[in-house]
Amino acid sequence: MSIFKGAGVAIVTPMYENGEVNYDGFGKLIEFQIENKTDAIVVCGTTGEASTLTHEEHLDVIRYCVKAVNGRVPVIAGTGSNCTETAIYLSQEAEQAGADGLLVVSPYYNKATQNGLYAHFKMIAESVKIPVLLYNVPGRTGCNILPETVVRLCKDVENIIGVKEASGNISQIAHLAAISEGCVDMYSGNDDQIVPIMALGGLGVISVLANVAPKQTHEICQDFLDGKIAESRQKQLAAMELCNALFCEVNPIPVKKALNLMGMEAGPLRMPLTEMESANAEKLEKAMKKYGIL
Repeated sequence: MSIFKGAGVAIVTPMYENGEVNYDGFGKLIEFQIENKTDAIVVCGTTGEASTLTHEEHLDVIRYCVKAVNGRVPVIAGTGSNCTETAIYLSQEAEQAGADGLLVVSPYYNKATQNGLYAHFKMIAESVKIPVLLYNVPGRTGCNILPETVVRLCKDVENIIGVKEASGNISQIAHLAAISEGCVDMYSGNDDQIVPIMALGGLGVISVLANVAPKQTHEICQDFLDGKIAESRQKQLAAMELCNALFCEVNPIPVKKALNLMGMEAGPLRMPLTEMESANAEKLEKAMKKYGIL
């Protein structure tokens, strides 16, 4: 059973100017998402700046999100780490907090062999009962989860059900689809590849774009799921300039800027991330106006 189909938002973590988490602002972002038909909320992922949250903050943000959502859409908690024990701890705490599923990134910096990845993910998944999505983003981790490893994990471990594929490698994703025999729930991890990945059998996207355009991102996915392929493709293409602007600097720098331009109280970033360069901010604002969200 899939955790969700459609557009799940990789939600930002709002901050006050002093760097503390802004829970009031977070609550408003959650309501904005649900009111605009987001299909799931992915909390404490890359976009949520999980890498600079303390473990206590990380878990508090997950707990707050679960409570605020109150079962209206699935909540998927990012609980990955390059330390297997840490990932197990975060995963068990997120399950206890009421998360509907987990998103577990591949180990970064220390990397791992494919056998190491298998053992890492298997140990984490077997420590909990809720569904687990693997997160393949080699551009950030320096570690690629090969399709054969994804399939092996989904077949061998009952609650590993799929993957967020952010490799950007359509050929690799097509190979995964070809060998998976339907056992892998695939989600695009790149907003510019929603339709291509859904055409290969993907169920939707875990999206940065959805932070600022939740309804539109939902519609790209829902149109495809409803068989309205031309409409879905048209909406994907219409969003391309904004997608590019949202990644003209490292995520989540642009999306936090975009939310602040919309008056959504996303606040500042935590170091080592810094504010957008002015030329890129102008490019982003122009794309937002053209797309009709400013």
